[in-house]
Amino acid sequence: MDGPASASSPVEFLLRRPPPRRRRLPLAGAFFAPTGLSGAPLLRALASLAAGLLAAPRPPSQPRNLAALGRRLALLDALLQSLPLDEPTRFSDAADLCFRELYVVLFRADLLVSYVASAGRAWALLRGAHLAASFRDLDAELAVVLDVLPAASLRLSHDAKGHLDLLRAQCRRRAPAQYHDPKEAALRDNLLAALHQFELGQPPDPSTLKSLLSSIGISDAASCQAETEYLEEQILTQEEDTDLLLVGGVLALLRYSLFSLFDPGNVKAARYWPSAGNVQRLPSWGGGSCDDTSFSVPKEFSCPISLDLMRDPVVVSTGQTYDRPSIIQWIGEGHSTCPNSGQVLADNRLVPNRALRSLISQWCGVYCFQYDSPESNEGMAECVATACSSKAAIEANKATARILVSMLVASSDSSKAVAAKEIRLLAKAGKQNRAFIAELGAIPMLCRLLPSLDQMAQENAVTALLNLSIYEPNKTRIMEQEGCLRLIVSVLQNGWTTEAKENAAATLFSLSVVHDYKKMITNEPGALEKLASMLKKGTPRGKKDAVMALFNLSTHPESSGRMLESSAVVALIESLRNDTVSEEAAGALALLMKQPSVVHLVGSSETVITSLVGLMRRGTPKGKENAVSALYEICRRGGSTLVRRVAKLPGLNTVIQTITLTGTKRAKKKASLIVKMCQRSQMPSPMSLGTNLRVVDHSLVGNSSLRRAASFGSGELSNPVSISVPVP
Repeated sequence: MDGPASASSPVEFLLRRPPPRRRRLPLAGAFFAPTGLSGAPLLRALASLAAGLLAAPRPPSQPRNLAALGRRLALLDALLQSLPLDEPTRFSDAADLCFRELYVVLFRADLLVSYVASAGRAWALLRGAHLAASFRDLDAELAVVLDVLPAASLRLSHDAKGHLDLLRAQCRRRAPAQYHDPKEAALRDNLLAALHQFELGQPPDPSTLKSLLSSIGISDAASCQAETEYLEEQILTQEEDTDLLLVGGVLALLRYSLFSLFDPGNVKAARYWPSAGNVQRLPSWGGGSCDDTSFSVPKEFSCPISLDLMRDPVVVSTGQTYDRPSIIQWIGEGHSTCPNSGQVLADNRLVPNRALRSLISQWCGVYCFQYDSPESNEGMAECVATACSSKAAIEANKATARILVSMLVASSDSSKAVAAKEIRLLAKAGKQNRAFIAELGAIPMLCRLLPSLDQMAQENAVTALLNLSIYEPNKTRIMEQEGCLRLIVSVLQNGWTTEAKENAAATLFSLSVVHDYKKMITNEPGALEKLASMLKKGTPRGKKDAVMALFNLSTHPESSGRMLESSAVVALIESLRNDTVSEEAAGALALLMKQPSVVHLVGSSETVITSLVGLMRRGTPKGKENAVSALYEICRRGGSTLVRRVAKLPGLNTVIQTITLTGTKRAKKKASLIVKMCQRSQMPSPMSLGTNLRVVDHSLVGNSSLRRAASFGSGELSNPVSISVPVP
């Protein structure tokens, strides 16, 4: 559905800044003291860490606690500088132990400051109490280390002793209330008051809201967009003790503010997804390390097959890493070896390389690339929908939707593209969002963007329709909109981007769930032809979208004729050899083969029967059922010649026995009928299925399904079956 693009296509549809690197609060006791350091080298490491903390820019959040930490660090730095850093001094074991513990405390302080610096301002306000508690814990740990520090053995100067005494006193004398900043608390209360206005059904006054956001540090579209993205990340992360409904409400408030107070057209577009070795000069974000606009993709981050930056790195059985879509396509084309090493793959399992994915995500953050991992995309919509289920969030989202729909009506082309993108994102999260967006009249406006020459406007419009169509009443709205189906098929045929075409196919799949619309889609010129083409030549994701649409359409009793004309049946036959879509292809063929003309075309293929038996052997329970159903239709409607071909297939007896024992109820029934048809066909040299079935029969007395499969209507369990199926 609405997920990450294929690995080879650029992510130009993402018009947002990349989210800040996700961080969690540092946990006490989560770090180890440095080993192998003692004496002067350990002191130098401590002094370097303290000096780095002092020199780091101070973030706007938690100003009171950061200022207090800065004063302690200044005293600690002066104390350390008074010690012999450059001499081969040896301290007592107790002193070395204290210095190591002090290193751990400073390291935690560094992580805490980094967390505060990377956190969004709204998030820092909502988590103010937790952050204050972390600073309080830090002071307590520092006080414990300083209390046990053997100062007498260090031969401290008079000034150094004064620094140590003052530092000890500062760590002890702050009351818990002093860690809470009244200004930060007031900003948080005002933010919640603005959210409460939505709960009462009345959006806050625009000038008051803009002034509040400016006080927080949100003064333009870019900063507001960054805040919304950070909150989405935190909703997905779900730190302990997080009030998700509160965070979701603030997220909805900021999203509303982005379009009611700021000009979202000023938010710069994200960069194109880079290819390996690609060095280019692109507009910077104007801040941070993103100013570095000259870059090259590290070879380690590029897929050896596509040479593109990997989105979903996975490890195969040989230990090599590839991008998931690329290696799936490689295996789907019939290769059984590792592309890099040439070794034979022991199996087709793909293990996510999360460590490498994390490094790629960090690299993308440095160079301002949007990085959407599959895990993030799969979980984000559901998590955000749950978090935004409060009354305040729903009302804020409704107000945002009104603004977005009005932008689709009367704005410039560029603003319409932005509105389509935001409607796409809003419709992705939650049934209520999909309902009121459609009720506001978004569907006709989105349809008008489908023939747009702006590729991002087209892509976001068709994807928004896809997301809206998930809500059942919206399917009717889309299909009854004049010309909408024709325009969706037009995007499927001639869309500007691969993702636009794929999402058009997914939209047809979503709409075809309603029986009355199957025939309309089937009869739409070009629909089946392009779905068949995508099934043959598309990306792994595109093939999946296409085969699911064709499967749904094939359930209509009048679809077989158009399926034959459009070459969809041929595409389904060829797809039986592709593990990613073979199960759905087998199911579609089983439905279509109720027509004799389809059976003859399927039966004329040399590979169909072999592919179906292979799927019966290795597929999922549903895939095995689809394969058995397709093979049953071949035997039932294909005549005695095809039945004989099925009966002579090597390995069929073993597969039938396995299905009869472990398959679904429907698969067991049709497997037994296949064996009956093979037995009843005129065979010149009958051959027993083998003693295996006889043994199974005697050990499973009372199993009616097995009895029927074994006796072929005789009713006698002891009477083994005789058909000409060679034993492998």
